[in-house]
Amino acid sequence: MSTARSTGAQASEPHAADSHDLIRVHGARENNLKDVSIEIPKRRLTVFTGVSGSGKSSLVFDTVAAESQRLINETYSAFVQGFMPSVARPDVDVLDGLTTAIIVDQQRMGADPRSTVGTATDTNAMLRILFSRLGQPHIGSAKAFSFNVASISGAGAVTVERAGKTVKEKRSFSVTGGMCPRCEGRGSVSDIDLTQLYDDSKSLSEGAITVPGFTGDGWMTRIYAGSGFLDPDKPIRDYSEQELQDFLHREPTKVKVNGINLTYEGLIPKVQKSMLAKDREAMQPHVRAFVDRAVTFTACPDCGGTRLTAAARSSKIGGISIADACAMQISDLAEWVRGLDEPSVAPLLAALRQTLDSFVEIGLGYLSLERPAGTLSGGEAQRVKMIRHLGSSLTDVTYVFDEPSTGLHPHDIQRMNGLLLQLRDKGNTVLVVEHKPEVIAIADHVVDLGPGAGSAGGTVCYEGPLTGLRAAGTVTGRHLDDRAAVKPTVRTATGKLPIRGATAHNLRDVDVDVPLGVLVVVTGVAGSGKSSLVHGSVPPGEDVVSVDQSPIRGSRRSNPATYTGLLEPIRKAFAKANGVKPALFSPNSEGACPTCNGAGVVYTDLAMMAGVATTCEDCEGRRFDASVLEYRFGGKDISEVLAMPVTEAEAFFAAGEARTPAAHRILTRLADVGLGYISLGQPLTTLSGGERQRLKLATHMGDKGGIYVLDEPTTGLHLADVEQLLGLLDRLVESGKSVIVVEHHQAVMAHADWIIDLGPGAGHDGGRIVFEGTPAELVAARSTLTAEHLAAYVGA
Repeated sequence: MSTARSTGAQASEPHAADSHDLIRVHGARENNLKDVSIEIPKRRLTVFTGVSGSGKSSLVFDTVAAESQRLINETYSAFVQGFMPSVARPDVDVLDGLTTAIIVDQQRMGADPRSTVGTATDTNAMLRILFSRLGQPHIGSAKAFSFNVASISGAGAVTVERAGKTVKEKRSFSVTGGMCPRCEGRGSVSDIDLTQLYDDSKSLSEGAITVPGFTGDGWMTRIYAGSGFLDPDKPIRDYSEQELQDFLHREPTKVKVNGINLTYEGLIPKVQKSMLAKDREAMQPHVRAFVDRAVTFTACPDCGGTRLTAAARSSKIGGISIADACAMQISDLAEWVRGLDEPSVAPLLAALRQTLDSFVEIGLGYLSLERPAGTLSGGEAQRVKMIRHLGSSLTDVTYVFDEPSTGLHPHDIQRMNGLLLQLRDKGNTVLVVEHKPEVIAIADHVVDLGPGAGSAGGTVCYEGPLTGLRAAGTVTGRHLDDRAAVKPTVRTATGKLPIRGATAHNLRDVDVDVPLGVLVVVTGVAGSGKSSLVHGSVPPGEDVVSVDQSPIRGSRRSNPATYTGLLEPIRKAFAKANGVKPALFSPNSEGACPTCNGAGVVYTDLAMMAGVATTCEDCEGRRFDASVLEYRFGGKDISEVLAMPVTEAEAFFAAGEARTPAAHRILTRLADVGLGYISLGQPLTTLSGGERQRLKLATHMGDKGGIYVLDEPTTGLHLADVEQLLGLLDRLVESGKSVIVVEHHQAVMAHADWIIDLGPGAGHDGGRIVFEGTPAELVAARSTLTAEHLAAYVGA
């Protein structure tokens, strides 16, 4: 009796373990955060809002998630930590109540040509095992169905010590892989246009080779001229058959040029290794332009683009080969797998069904497993990463999402909201960085950062339930219920761009006339064929400026001044005013501080511990040699100019002694896209996703072209920033440009002069034009999913 009574007494008091219901952050100073202190409720959905650059990612990703991952890494042995990326503790006083963090960000997935949706999600691995067990005829293990494993065999003698005697034995081995030998598992082969590699009317000494990096008297050209295989003064068109063979195709051969041992290799294999082995998106712009001119990629004739050997394609289950399965739309593949009933592989089939059903549930049923991972948009990549976690049995985990609504039609956002709530209801803490009102609406708790961006942000403006945000008077609160109205009058087209018989990806022989001289919005659910229509049918040329979603790649030495080309006119202006070389005014060239090599900080590597970065004592973080800072222009040295915000620099270079029109033009474009607050020398690595997107837009605005093609320019933009973007699009149209925007944001749709809506669904349920006309006509018709959501948005 007494035992029962004491148990009841204890049950009435809260257990000590139940008191840790908050993640407490005190004194966070990462990037632009100004001593931020907040308490985040656990097992709830918290949305972080604020204008682009206000410090949301710094708080969520660089502080909370980064510290959680660092603490987990510290649980491993020092040996294992040596193989892991070492991260420093965030600049924060107290972080309490953390749980294991799983980050689902928008980083593009591996762009290696052999990385596909199937390999990235391990679905291909399960399919390979399935075919190796059930496929007829049986051709081997799971490796025989992998396009990343080549078939190899070998034989030879090995020496073995046995009972004190040395015995020689014959051994042989073979691995049966599924890689197509012709395309090496890439699915496409390249054909090179020789006229783009060299000018056959010139000799080597006259600069016949026109490949980037081979021009002038560089080492590459010297190797060819001094190899002894070729006459450097003979025009290439006069080469004998042997000379042309040596010039274009010779295998790597050791040669001596000017007394130095070097390797000579034919021009075609050299270009293939140095350029074609890389992902196109990772190339520098001038190299990418050369590859686009010189190389045509066609489906491999041996494997038909499936990447697999004939043997792998011959083994089938119910008439379906693994190549057929990977080419199917995932929603169809899920149905096929559901029809397989084989007790011997029941656990495998159950896991495969669950993964494929997760694709459909998350709205990616329109993809196929053979789709290269590098071609997924940022939103698609983020949802593919989510698939791993949907069926997880883990609870009390912190899931961190970076704008999960990116790339989603309003119809798809409702589905995404359901998935976020599903993760929360399993007992997890869900942290979401987001701008869309539809996602903010489902929050249990809202943290609004601001009030501005960059140095004007970094403080918590509001923290609490959603109902209080509207009354809080913050930028987000004021704009939360903003609704753009449909324009009463629209501009008249000045011409048209006819697209006929478009069949790229899932498009079904689409014919459409895109009006020119106006703002055209191409919309439709995710996977309906928008990008296929615009990027596949608007021919890239001198008159077309295309701003896609590929991320800006930049090291900590890159900054807005170097990325936009702004540093070039500034260096020349400093050099001219002081009568010295322009190279002195670059921290990456002759003007660099010799102690830190122009980095501004000195890095100390501490093996498995986080490295330490200390401000350089010689240049005090200014990155330049002291002698360079003695040169002035307009009363300022180069480090002071790079420390200026864009708005201040715009005024500085506009008039007076420092007037530099070339620099002023670039700065005006940066201010136009709403980046007036960022400093010219701020490392690109510190910019948020929305800031990088606008930096890219500002750079391309300087390109000469009559047609601008923009792919979701509202990505990463706050509701207040969208207004500024609409003003920018209007200015572009009024200056005589044609603007075509692929977009889901209803404010941009309402602001359009003409809407082209694709659908009605995704994948093979899409690919058709379901509406063409003005936004007002679309709202009145209410004939499509887009029309329903736009009508609800404008309150029609």
